[in-house]
Amino acid sequence: MKQFEQSDAIKRLPDQFFAKLNKRVQELVNEGHDVINLGQGNPDLPTSDHIVEALQKAAANPKHHRYSPFQGYPSFREAVAQFYKQEYDVDLDPDNEVALMFGSKIGLFEISQCILNPGDTALVPNPGYPDYLSGVALADAKHELMPLLEENNFLPDYKKIPKDVLEKAKMMFLNYPNNPTSGVATKEFFDETVALAKQHDFCVVHDFAYGAIGFDGIKQPSFLSSKGAKDIGIEMYTLSKTYNMAGWRVAFAVGNPSIIRTINLLQDHLFTSLFGAIQEAATVAISGDLSYVQELVDIYERRRDVLVTSLNEIGWKVTAPKGTFFAWFKVPQGYTSKQFADLLLEKAHVVVADGSGFGSLGEGYVRFGLLDSEERLKEAAERIGKLNLF
Repeated sequence: MKQFEQSDAIKRLPDQFFAKLNKRVQELVNEGHDVINLGQGNPDLPTSDHIVEALQKAAANPKHHRYSPFQGYPSFREAVAQFYKQEYDVDLDPDNEVALMFGSKIGLFEISQCILNPGDTALVPNPGYPDYLSGVALADAKHELMPLLEENNFLPDYKKIPKDVLEKAKMMFLNYPNNPTSGVATKEFFDETVALAKQHDFCVVHDFAYGAIGFDGIKQPSFLSSKGAKDIGIEMYTLSKTYNMAGWRVAFAVGNPSIIRTINLLQDHLFTSLFGAIQEAATVAISGDLSYVQELVDIYERRRDVLVTSLNEIGWKVTAPKGTFFAWFKVPQGYTSKQFADLLLEKAHVVVADGSGFGSLGEGYVRFGLLDSEERLKEAAERIGKLNLF
């Protein structure tokens, strides 16, 4: 049978890190092992009943059995604007500053196709979410890595980025609370980012996937809450994490009207829009009393505390994360990140993500997901303790 050669664009794509991890985990499960999977960012709790009920009701409406409007229903975009005003005191024009998306993963991929030409440069965090690089590669653009170091609270140090790199940059990716490091940002940092982007004339894309998940009383500010942020950038917000709606594939980009217009233009060629019933349910999710979101954050904070306490008890001295539902821990001396992650997988049947999969500066770390019960997290620590590594 003839084998058709892949396009150059497909050949430029990096390996899909999580696809490889999934394959090995499934092999162990198929062999009958009890695997505690803390390696992915896949929420383990169900979507709230009132959101599911809204979907069930809306799905019965024949209106939603037809194509929805290309850029979504105005009611959902208006709900997004109200949500941003309520949560972050950010004013948005629902018609010109909101674009609906099939999850922020695809939005983060699309934005490079919207902004970058072949040979353009994007600033990308190291370590960082791998799909930033995928979108840049598909656009045939270049990237420059911004180090996220523990001594700088996992924030890029703009003073250490060479001036010629800043001058040629066309776009910058940021993500706070941060995956994988769990670092958080301040409004002062975002103010500095806005000033830098204006000075060097590049677009900022803030991935706000974990926006609501902050611990110890931390409320992560929106990038758009900084004065002038809409002049130079956008923010992408997904319902996957905060609302346990990962499988629903619903998100939105908000901010600079010219960028929003371009995202909508690209999506007009790729899709129509989200299933109308999902838009109705998502509207319910982000509207009104959001106290149930804090209840979810409290669950993650308790899980964090159990995991950190349990690991410290077995002699692994780790620091509690400040945000996201991840924990970013240094590996013991004598191991690379991959060696340690493989050891935990094969000997303890505990899955964690190898830090080097997020970039060269992820070497020396592994990422845990707080995505199982407190009992299972404690059991994971006990299994690791039995390996007598500490």
